[in-house]
Amino acid sequence: MYLNNTAMESLIKKYKELGIDKTIDHDKFNLISVVHHSTVLEGSTLTEIEASVLINDGLTPKGKPLEHSLMVTDHYKALVFVIEQANKKMPISVELIKNIEAFVLKNTGSVYETMLGTVDATKGEFRKGNVMAGNTYFPNYDKVERLMNDLVINIQNKMNTIQTIEDQLNLSFDAHFNMVSIHPFYDGNGRSSRLLMNYIQQYYNLPLAIVNSESKVDYIEALIETREKNDISIFRNFMKQEYSSHLKAEIENFEKIIKPNKGLGFKFLF
Repeated sequence: MYLNNTAMESLIKKYKELGIDKTIDHDKFNLISVVHHSTVLEGSTLTEIEASVLINDGLTPKGKPLEHSLMVTDHYKALVFVIEQANKKMPISVELIKNIEAFVLKNTGSVYETMLGTVDATKGEFRKGNVMAGNTYFPNYDKVERLMNDLVINIQNKMNTIQTIEDQLNLSFDAHFNMVSIHPFYDGNGRSSRLLMNYIQQYYNLPLAIVNSESKVDYIEALIETREKNDISIFRNFMKQEYSSHLKAEIENFEKIIKPNKGLGFKFLF
């Protein structure tokens, strides 16, 4: 069960008071974790350790497809870009979202030849054809531009008025859901939508949310059920569960470091 609003705010407060986000190398470690889970959701086979070694040392894992390594490095650069733009308080725009997508698919994106012209995914260009995933049909291509403009205007309006942590989190979750449901691109929609969510969270100086790769089935089911029932609370509740679980794990792991259990200190092994 996800936390209520008061408990969630207390959890975020404790996370910040412990200084987890200010610990040396923690920021990078956290970004790598975000990248790892998001890319695994899209098919990457790299473990979190392999992703860390790749990002920190530039070493690709043996026996894994090169495309998966490129997916990870592209996503990491996209996330760094998102953090930088959010810290500068750059307003969300269609152009910003296209730039995020361009980073996500820089080395793995394709060029699509359609009856309406060429679409270069590496440049963050909107699709010019209809797409579906499983039994889900996404909006017609000719509605994408208008829907994305409407989404950006809606986000901008709310970012100018909301004040509570609950509203800030809900806005980030809603933006995630709405963008992935528009599916404006041929590929990379899930990654870019989660990065848009992270942008809003970083903008408000909140810990970044992660959709755990082990929650993939529940994630997809939450997306589908939300659309079928036209009830955004379903996806919000799923994301709040993911968010609170992630923060609790972060706090627990950090407290183990600063308060190690008695008798379990370091021992030399020879």
